[in-house]
Amino acid sequence: QAEAVKVALVVVICSGSGTFKMLTRQARLLTRISGPKTQIESRGFLGGIFGSDNKPPSKEISTEASFDWNAYKLHRLDEGPATTTTVTRDEGLRLYREMVTIRRMETAAANLYKEKAIRGFCHLCSGQEAIYSGIIAGLRSQDSVITSYRAHGFTHAMGIPVLGVLAELTGKKSGVVRGKGGSMHMYAKNFYGGNGIVGAQIPLGAGIAFAHKYKEDGGVNFSLYGDGAASQGQIAEAFNLAKLWDLPAVFICENNHYGMGTSQDRHSASTDFYKRGDYIPGIHIDGMDVLAVREATRFAIDYCSVQKKGPLVYEISTYRYHGHSMSDPGTSYRTRDEVQEVRQTRDPITGFRDRLVGSELAEVSELKAIEIEVKQSVDADVKKAKADGEIGAEELFYDIYEKNIGGTVRGIAPWDQHEHKKTQVAKNV
Repeated sequence: QAEAVKVALVVVICSGSGTFKMLTRQARLLTRISGPKTQIESRGFLGGIFGSDNKPPSKEISTEASFDWNAYKLHRLDEGPATTTTVTRDEGLRLYREMVTIRRMETAAANLYKEKAIRGFCHLCSGQEAIYSGIIAGLRSQDSVITSYRAHGFTHAMGIPVLGVLAELTGKKSGVVRGKGGSMHMYAKNFYGGNGIVGAQIPLGAGIAFAHKYKEDGGVNFSLYGDGAASQGQIAEAFNLAKLWDLPAVFICENNHYGMGTSQDRHSASTDFYKRGDYIPGIHIDGMDVLAVREATRFAIDYCSVQKKGPLVYEISTYRYHGHSMSDPGTSYRTRDEVQEVRQTRDPITGFRDRLVGSELAEVSELKAIEIEVKQSVDADVKKAKADGEIGAEELFYDIYEKNIGGTVRGIAPWDQHEHKKTQVAKNV
């Protein structure tokens, strides 16, 4: 282990000061990793880096490791989430695969948009993957999520296959809602979208939290919005009712530091978004650290559901690599150097990869193999989405109501009537 620490420090020092600060903690962890170890062999295609292709070195791989990170910023709280946690090898590899899949899926979506296979709005979440994977890793079966129009990552993390997302984006029948919803309206079990109106999901989230409390199912609702929506009046109204009724609600400002093309310093008089709840306790979280997000989610569930103390306001600090939407190049209000610096020093995927390798939970060759496998899988789903067909025009009027008591559905004129059918099973009735 001592030799592993020396090697890790050499790699870290060579990779830049930002990575050095993040990974010196991880090097220390090698001295206190617990759990049994198994032998694993290096893959051949990275042999030139880690040894001869003909004689790949064997290395001990841990089955569990401990990690720590900086303390959270707190508002009206004496104690916050844990700043240390353990991760099993299986969970670490699962989280890594999921974040890589979301990143690759969004890259594919960008290319499909440029090819005009995707039309209309398309908001990508590359750079923000740790939020989605971290929150979902901390949820229980009774908890729920509702988010903004930047919903592709959450949709996949909530259980929808990549094809379901890409086919929905391209308006095809294999899409998660049969191609009717597009980029901003995707749903899954306990996932209420994808909402196109800025900030409108927050009062809806308060309503879902009210339902959890009314039904006494123990669930907690997590409602996400961007920093650009944080100053809307409807959010303050939702805060008020949630605190008044002590609802199991977590309001999360997914702060990527730009409201469309306006930096947070130019659109908000106060950029401490976790304090915006005033009388509601708040926490500031590093959204580039999937484990910090996971532990904050677990803390919220204990606070809101187990202790029943009422709502929380979270600010999860993150960064988006693309523009606000695909129509925004993202370079008129920030420099390319700024984006590149974040990619090199704070990227949530490469940062987690370095943690897995530094703690001996995985080898670089394993993670590279996952990346290649994910790319091949997403590329195959892109081809399927392109080849898929659209639904018939008559199906546009199906599944509008769970219980249709109005008969036919009106089109653009009173005499334009269409048959309504229920062909799908509602996800969240």
